[in-house]
Amino acid sequence: MGLLTFSINVTLDGCVDHREGIADDETHAFFTRLMDESGAMLWGRVTYEMMESYWPAVARGDVEAPPAMREWAVKLEVKPKYVASSTRGDFPWTNSHPIAGDLRTGVQTLKDATPDGVLLGSGKLAAELDRLDLIDEYKLLVHPRIAGHGPTLYESGLSSTRRLELISAKPLRNGVVAMHYRRAR
Repeated sequence: MGLLTFSINVTLDGCVDHREGIADDETHAFFTRLMDESGAMLWGRVTYEMMESYWPAVARGDVEAPPAMREWAVKLEVKPKYVASSTRGDFPWTNSHPIAGDLRTGVQTLKDATPDGVLLGSGKLAAELDRLDLIDEYKLLVHPRIAGHGPTLYESGLSSTRRLELISAKPLRNGVVAMHYRRAR
């Protein structure tokens, strides 16, 4: 069984708006490395649609992009992508698949079938999967910014506090800190 790892960009005040992070070669290389180490990607519908609207065009070369972004896009094109959605059932982007039926069962089945692990990249879906006790690890890029607005990480709340153990903390040259935590069980 593979691990479910939640990874996202977050500011010091908890904002997970993708426009607030530092999107440079170093952060793209970090996420490319995470994707390379994982067997599949998992998103909610909103994140999937945001990704689907941009990255396939970068992979095809229809959009100008620096080499690190193009590398991410090309690798993402072939990576299995799973989507949890109750409102959409068709996912035409290459290698995209729905998580059908019960969310807990669908995600647990995906974890069981993916020995290299699943990389989760949706904030709202992460809160729901955390409520279901399905997230094993957290790899957050903490950006040296205070956004002063939302959306924020876990803004819908959790039923109880999650205890985590620090695995590593690595500062990047751009001031971002890569934090790796594991659930303390």
